[in-house]
Amino acid sequence: MFEPKLLGLFINPFYIARKGLLKSIKPLGKYISGKTLDVGCGTKPYEKYFSSSEYIGIDVKTTMHHSKNSIDVYYDGKAFPFKNEQFDSVLSNQVFEHVFNPDLFLSEINRVLKSDGYLLITVPFVWDEHEQPFDYARYSSFGLKYILNKNGFDIVTHIKTENNIKTIFQLINGYIYKKVYNKKYFIKPISTLLIMAPITIMGIIINIILPDNDDLYLDNVVLAKKTNKVINRSL
Repeated sequence: MFEPKLLGLFINPFYIARKGLLKSIKPLGKYISGKTLDVGCGTKPYEKYFSSSEYIGIDVKTTMHHSKNSIDVYYDGKAFPFKNEQFDSVLSNQVFEHVFNPDLFLSEINRVLKSDGYLLITVPFVWDEHEQPFDYARYSSFGLKYILNKNGFDIVTHIKTENNIKTIFQLINGYIYKKVYNKKYFIKPISTLLIMAPITIMGIIINIILPDNDDLYLDNVVLAKKTNKVINRSL
């Protein structure tokens, strides 16, 4: 699912989104090095693309399915159980939209991250509500820049994934997925192969002839660096 190959065109309803995320995350992997904290780690799908000497996954206990083998530490969703400046880098992949107190979340990342350490964060921009009821926000590029700066981070790189017509086709597949995948089991593979796969392929083909659109995209992929600036929470 997270590393779609050619076969994924025909069996993965979220091929476009996953391909876009992977394409954007891989070249930034060299910045995620040393002792790394993966916040909201889930199954740690991108761990192998980083240069970490030690990789620790932390997550909140919920009713959502997670692989227990991939989670090293559970926490209460507020304070990280780590000392100040303990990590060289931090990853937060598709988690920030599920955080109800974003300033607290980022301040905790800032606290445990060493000076000049890197944060790689991915956040949806155009997506349906998911993992309900724990879906609280969507962030534009401007909103992310503001809240990261406010909490002591400077943006190094900001990538907008699938800033093209493929976003529309992925949203169509997302709609079909939600309407079909709660039906009988045999309908799932049939609808994926006969309906969603052609939509994915059509989006890829049409994208060849249409221009990009930086105002409409699926996900934000942001590499930010911790600074020594004073954090002004009165803004």
